[in-house]
Amino acid sequence: MKVILRKNHDKLGKIGEIVEVKSGFARNFLFPRKIAYIATGGNILALEQEKKSATKREAAELAKAQSFASELEKISVTITVKVGEDDKLFGSVTSQMIADAIKEKGFEIDKRKIELEDSIKALGIYEIKIKVHPEVLATVKTWVVKE
Repeated sequence: MKVILRKNHDKLGKIGEIVEVKSGFARNFLFPRKIAYIATGGNILALEQEKKSATKREAAELAKAQSFASELEKISVTITVKVGEDDKLFGSVTSQMIADAIKEKGFEIDKRKIELEDSIKALGIYEIKIKVHPEVLATVKTWVVKE
């Protein structure tokens, strides 16, 4: 029986692929869990239309992400922290602190999208990478200064 996958499956394939499976496996496992649907002529045409619209949507999202990244790279943020002797920080600068500083500039960023290679535990200027889209990275200059 030929089926079209709705979800990625480790052993069968990726979304949108047409695969051959045993009819019992399809009826008892794939269909009830909505992992796949039967490959009829109408469903194959619907799949092609879905792929076209998904391609257009992804291209629009990528263009939007690139423009957002270029806007984001124009700003720089300053984070003031408390320091002790020899200008050592109490704790470290977290991705939440960076996200809050960027939010003050008018850009909404999720803290999980901020990629810190190492924890920031010293004063200075840092280039912080932000994953705006799976294919787009933005770099924000971050100044860490003492109070």
